Amino acid sequence: MPAPQDLLHSIFGFPGFRPGQEEIVDAVMAGRNTLAIMPTGGGKSLCFQLPALCRDGVTVVISPLIALMRDQVRSLKEAGVEAGALTSGNTEEQTEEVFAALDAGRLKLLYMAPERLASPATLPLLRRINCTMIAVDEAHCVSQWGHDFRPDYLRIGELRKALNVPLAAFTATADEETRAEIVMRLFDGKAPESFLRGFDRPNIHLAFAVKDSPREQILRFAGARRGQSGIVYCATRAKTETLAQALKAEAHSACYYHGGMDAEDRRRVEIRFQQEDGLIVVATVAFGMGIDKPDIRWVAHADLPKSIEGYYQEIGRAGRDSAPAETMTLYGPDDIRLRRTQIDEGAAPPDRKAADHGRLNALLGLAEAMACRRQVLLGYFGEVAEPCGNCDLCQRPALLFDATDAVRKALSAMLRTGEWFGAGHLIDILTGNLTPKVREKGHDQLPTFAVGRELSKPAWGAVFRQMMGRDLVRPDSDRFGALRMTDAARPILRGEASITLRKDTIDKAVPRVAIKMQVSEEDASLLSALKAKRRALAEAAGVPAYVIFADKTLIEMAEVRPATLDAMMGITGVGAKKLESYGSAFLQIITGAGAVPMHPARRALAGRDAGAVYDRLNEVQLELARGEHGIGKHLSCTQSTLRHIAERRPSTLAELADIQGMGDQKIDRFGSAFLDVLREA
Repeated sequence: MPAPQDLLHSIFGFPGFRPGQEEIVDAVMAGRNTLAIMPTGGGKSLCFQLPALCRDGVTVVISPLIALMRDQVRSLKEAGVEAGALTSGNTEEQTEEVFAALDAGRLKLLYMAPERLASPATLPLLRRINCTMIAVDEAHCVSQWGHDFRPDYLRIGELRKALNVPLAAFTATADEETRAEIVMRLFDGKAPESFLRGFDRPNIHLAFAVKDSPREQILRFAGARRGQSGIVYCATRAKTETLAQALKAEAHSACYYHGGMDAEDRRRVEIRFQQEDGLIVVATVAFGMGIDKPDIRWVAHADLPKSIEGYYQEIGRAGRDSAPAETMTLYGPDDIRLRRTQIDEGAAPPDRKAADHGRLNALLGLAEAMACRRQVLLGYFGEVAEPCGNCDLCQRPALLFDATDAVRKALSAMLRTGEWFGAGHLIDILTGNLTPKVREKGHDQLPTFAVGRELSKPAWGAVFRQMMGRDLVRPDSDRFGALRMTDAARPILRGEASITLRKDTIDKAVPRVAIKMQVSEEDASLLSALKAKRRALAEAAGVPAYVIFADKTLIEMAEVRPATLDAMMGITGVGAKKLESYGSAFLQIITGAGAVPMHPARRALAGRDAGAVYDRLNEVQLELARGEHGIGKHLSCTQSTLRHIAERRPSTLAELADIQGMGDQKIDRFGSAFLDVLREA
């Protein structure tokens, strides 16, 4: 049985495990029920793929989206791994290929959509093909109140019991409540071996900005990152179309994506995004979960997301290759009002609505944060962190002011008008703006009329927005969105508590982040040439560019500049199959000359110590091919025999004689010299 560490290098091209991976792989390898919460881009797929390749039988992977399954199967095949998927998107020919591979015993990983579990034929099939493990990707989809609930995920627990096999569940998005639901539904309430590997994505820059000409803000943000792949999330379908058009008008390569589009049109956008460098997709949240594209360099939200989990998952689509990535989220009072109303008018029971308001409060707390955003974000998931230095508030600290008096005046104006009005009318009262509506209602006679003239109308707008963000006031859908006070505001109104708010968000400001170059200036032209070669190979094969090599791999090639195939094998992301398929082509770009042809037996040792031993053995056998004096009968060992000697490292003539291809004559001719080489090594 191969060791996971060996396959990690030889197949996937990684020199070692990322922090936290090895313990999870060991648990899954041992056949223990496992729940792993890992950040997006943390390498969770390898945690079930490696054990699947090392264990007997077939591992069935339940995954929520066809695009996600296609991506993983395609990447595995490119790395030399037999994998297949049974989905509704398969052609008859593709399905037949999968069944043929299963019948021949070649397939180790079978991907399947949860909807297929409803078929009565599925359980007999899994028994017939010797399914020995179930892996569940995006396990948070089992949560009935989660943001990505999939009803058929509820069948997985029964499948595990029916097959009596271990189950490994993985997700990047699960708070404590969702984790408890996963344990109950997938593991029958019996605690699996759990790994909480943190939620931090330190390579992602976090930034929020108050809406002020939001279209221009998005265009400026995208313009500063021209040529980089990005996603813009919008709250409505119509907005995706108009914003995509605006980006095109600014000469960006852009398209839109939403659930109202024809299925074939959506598929075309997915393919474009996978295969084109530098494309921007403007989308609703329908887009993204199934796109395993590692080199998305930025994510922007043109509107406030629904929850902190949704926000975390959406920004997590950037920088999956661990290279620097950026985010920006725009928000304003209208966003807060929309999200509150969606919760209040939904069909959920009262306790669920209260929980959803709590999740929204957490997101608004992040938006209106006064110090390091990453500390606030990770704190929501139960993690303690130091200031990150990689968010807008670490780089430009917030300006704060004691807003106790202002908030009390605002609350007083609300109560004196019966909580029947929105922020606009209340601001007119506080600033003494004698509008016809103020006159008609007699609100110019209130004690609160004109008591807030020390703040401008925009400043009062910021105060009300932050009051909504702190959940001191909420829009009342029964009163046409009028603001009403919550219990949280009463201590401030009574003078029992004070409150500090941000002053800087009153200013019209867009976060400006220095764009980090992917490589130094001297390596930039080589990186461009490597990307052009990758694009040509990807187009010829009809696969996404990152299936050939990820950006991170090309960046390392440009910086390290390997001069041989051995050195190329030391680049992260270059496994044996990819070295064979693409090594020479990329080496030619780097060195300007073609790679020296390499025998397959030698290529299998590329990048390993055994490769150098093999080369020395080959030199020795050429020197002694006609004996010590050069007049004997010609003898030689096969390349395969030399490979076995280099790998097994025999220490005696008897052990050397056990290697296939080493007869008495060859032992006499080469034995002592080969052992000298092995001792030197």
